Amino acid sequence: MRSPRHPPAHWRAGWGGWHGPWPEEWADRPHGPRMSERGKLLFPVLVSLLLQVPPSLFWIVVMGRSPATVGTLLLATVGPLALLGARRFPGPTVLVVSILASLDFYFMPNVPSAPYVALAFAIVGALLHGARVWAWASVGAAWGVTLTFGLIYAQDWHPARVALTTLSILLIFGVGEAIRGRREMMADFRKTVVQRRQSEVQAERVRIARELHDVLAHSLSQINVQAGVGLHLMERQPEKAAEALANIKETSKTALDEVRSVLGVLRSGAHDPDAPLLPEPDLSRLPGLAASVTAQGVEVTLDSTVTDAPQAIALALYRIAQESLTNVVRHARASRATVSLRLDDGVYLLTIDDDGVGLDGRGPGDGRGMLGMRERAELLGGSLESGRSPLGGTRITARIPAKESE
Repeated sequence: MRSPRHPPAHWRAGWGGWHGPWPEEWADRPHGPRMSERGKLLFPVLVSLLLQVPPSLFWIVVMGRSPATVGTLLLATVGPLALLGARRFPGPTVLVVSILASLDFYFMPNVPSAPYVALAFAIVGALLHGARVWAWASVGAAWGVTLTFGLIYAQDWHPARVALTTLSILLIFGVGEAIRGRREMMADFRKTVVQRRQSEVQAERVRIARELHDVLAHSLSQINVQAGVGLHLMERQPEKAAEALANIKETSKTALDEVRSVLGVLRSGAHDPDAPLLPEPDLSRLPGLAASVTAQGVEVTLDSTVTDAPQAIALALYRIAQESLTNVVRHARASRATVSLRLDDGVYLLTIDDDGVGLDGRGPGDGRGMLGMRERAELLGGSLESGRSPLGGTRITARIPAKESE
């Protein structure tokens, strides 16, 4: 049988990759029966009274009233009532109850009596409410003073009672420390879960922002160029102007579909079948991308020996090519560009060259577009570089290892 701390791999996968001792969903669940704040305060008081007061009354009935029996009853009553301040003043409470328990040890030392249960509740309460030093110091000092006075005044205590009391105090501290440690562990676990969820949300926001940037930057760049062409040729070549308007219509429709896809995930969630999703771009759309850029006046040559790739890698390669060509149209003042894609020794190698002004002019630099492309490559274990192209302009080179998709 498997240990609960080492569940099967498919269980861990269901926890979203969390490998801690509890499922991540436990961070949002209440553990154990729920009790009101008043109930939590009164429970130790009532239990202590029920366990301490009846035996004291019994000895008053059996032995009669005496300073010893009345004192025992008084201490058995006051100790539990002192626990009423444990929530607000845990340190002083454990000190007071420790003194009362020490005094109770002197009354009727050779008569069997109930243990001073209030001290156990006071110790555990102090440990759980941040008064750890108070608990150890108060109980240690009270017990040490009790034993010292017992030796000085030659109290007739049975060694077994002293040993049993000492072991009981240590056991109570052990239980309290264990509960405190578990609570701290659960608090750290919840904090880790919250931080992990926040990181995932932030990563998703960055991903969506990157997708929107790539879609809108490319599409609006095409629309801007085609609109300029249409305005310029409207009177002299109306058929060319009509063609530009048709391109604008098609480009804007594609852009709107992709934007709806991203926004649909935001509105409905990634697993909602009703979300208006569009299949993510893959390598089969590279020829259409090259043709759309060529229609804007930059002749694009596509040389690709790769027809298929894992979805994440295909999307990254397409978006990098799209953003690079968008930069060529917007900034490079180029007349031609080449896109080369091949699988070289287990690495997808994408190269985009242009004959524009290059990095020394007003070509693409390290703006948001370059940052987004670099992030896409690095998220898949790859890299992205920019430099001088043999064509005279800028070269963008992206390398993404194929093994990262496994």
